[in-house]
Amino acid sequence: MKRLAAGLGIVLLLVVVSFAGAALWTARPSDPALWPPRPGAPAIDIAVISNGYHAGLALRRAAIADVASQRGYAALIAVTQRFGAFEWIEFGWGDREFYRSVPTPGDLSLRLALRALFLPGNTAVLHVVGFDGDPARVFPDDETLRVPLSAEGFERMLAALDATFVPPQGGALSDLGRGLYGTSLFYPARGRFSIVNVCNHWVDALLGTAGLPTAPVLATLPAGLMLNLRWRARLTSSLR
Repeated sequence: MKRLAAGLGIVLLLVVVSFAGAALWTARPSDPALWPPRPGAPAIDIAVISNGYHAGLALRRAAIADVASQRGYAALIAVTQRFGAFEWIEFGWGDREFYRSVPTPGDLSLRLALRALFLPGNTAVLHVVGFDGDPARVFPDDETLRVPLSAEGFERMLAALDATFVPPQGGALSDLGRGLYGTSLFYPARGRFSIVNVCNHWVDALLGTAGLPTAPVLATLPAGLMLNLRWRARLTSSLR
């Protein structure tokens, strides 16, 4: 029994060491040309929101609309018009079947989770929500971090976000119907969901395009994503 316990302990230690090594190996530094915003330069605040099993991004609608109209981002132009009555728009990405069937952790099923994580070629969707007020107050039960972006970093992130949408067909951006909460819609999205490309990886990658330090292995779990942002990017929960 002691040998078995010792063997399990060694295996667990190897797993922990391997995970830590992979996390360090895949971590990427920030891009100083983009982030943080230079002192005195205008900054655009966004928010990262995590409910413990899923993370998304909240952006001010007016800021999106301004850049999208200048750059011709057709999908984001359509979204800002559709959610024109709101101050903020939250974006989340995930597996189409899983995302639409699991609005809360209580709705999670092992079959859906295993299929989404390990079945190849899973179709993705974007979940888009319009809301007003400070994200930290609108989502009081979630963890919210403020992220100040430079103007160029914000533009680069919007380019990547716009490219996530399936492009408008015939001038119209098709949706898949009502979302999970509030005023929200699902949209067809590019990308394939799997255990190596989950919603938190998508958020991590978008933040990386804006210049922030990324950690794909840590970002596999929402807690790891938020830890990386608090630790390496020194972000806090306060919003202006």
